[in-house]
Amino acid sequence: MTSKYTIVGAGAIGGTLGVHLHLAGADVQLIDADPAHVAAVREHGLRIEQPSGALEARLPISTPDEAPEELGAVLLAVKAQATDDVAAWIAPRLAADGWVASMQNGLNEATIARHVGTERTVAAFVDLFADVMAPGVIKDGGIGAIALGEYAGGVSDRVRTLAEDLRHWGEPIVSDNVEGFLWSKLGFGAMLVATALADDDMGDLIDRHRVGMHALVREVLTVAAKQGIALESFDAFVPEQYLGTDAEADAATDGLVAWLATQTKKRSGIWRDIAVRGRRTEVPTQYTPVLDDAARLGVEAPLTAWLVDAIVRLETGQTEMSEAHLDELDRLAAR
Repeated sequence: MTSKYTIVGAGAIGGTLGVHLHLAGADVQLIDADPAHVAAVREHGLRIEQPSGALEARLPISTPDEAPEELGAVLLAVKAQATDDVAAWIAPRLAADGWVASMQNGLNEATIARHVGTERTVAAFVDLFADVMAPGVIKDGGIGAIALGEYAGGVSDRVRTLAEDLRHWGEPIVSDNVEGFLWSKLGFGAMLVATALADDDMGDLIDRHRVGMHALVREVLTVAAKQGIALESFDAFVPEQYLGTDAEADAATDGLVAWLATQTKKRSGIWRDIAVRGRRTEVPTQYTPVLDDAARLGVEAPLTAWLVDAIVRLETGQTEMSEAHLDELDRLAAR
């Protein structure tokens, strides 16, 4: 039987997954709130630009106002700050046997589950390096990882089926510890977010500002470790090394910087939101839960709080991109 998926949010992540699912033979429909993107996909199809050549697919797409009245398997790929509103929109449309997978950045599963129920929520970790370059056009910036599991715990037939349906993309990890991947990504992501404070390549900035970057990662991962979360390695990121000695952290960053150099995407999505698209980022939504957990556990996280505030000031025009921000991060960490 052909799998059927509705992807809500057909941008960098959702659009990329939609094309790969389609090319693997799945039945895919897209829903997106950007009228220009919807119009372009309807007229020309969805195009994924890769170093090895382009992938193209003609996929049905609609705005939320035009969406079907009933939804089955939903892959949610909107920005984290839109999760609550979009999950509330999905809930009354979700079929009795329907479910929602968070193919997003951050810890969004709890928000989704409040609307559709824990048993109808699939947890997912997605580390795709992609950007929307123009309506209907997505640039694939490099290979990352995906992990899938049940938010309620364990794995299931629907998770295994989704992993199989993504075979054209690659081999997702089926795991009963997606939470461990998500928290590791928050640590890794904190460094990528920090690079958005300056106008330069991610790997170069991480390499030049190791003092601040390492301290920032340790804060986030310590919050996870205090909760007993087993952190998972992915791609070139090895979380345990950042909780070890300075030499271990340096070795981890050596590998990470070398891996980032192989990626064609050199700037973070957060940088693109601010510098190119001029819009608010998902950073506060992603890292407020980290700060809340830190406060609850009595873990100090001043650098994480500083990072969120620095990004908000940048995206609201109160300050400008400059590597001086990362110099400040280094000074704060050295204290």
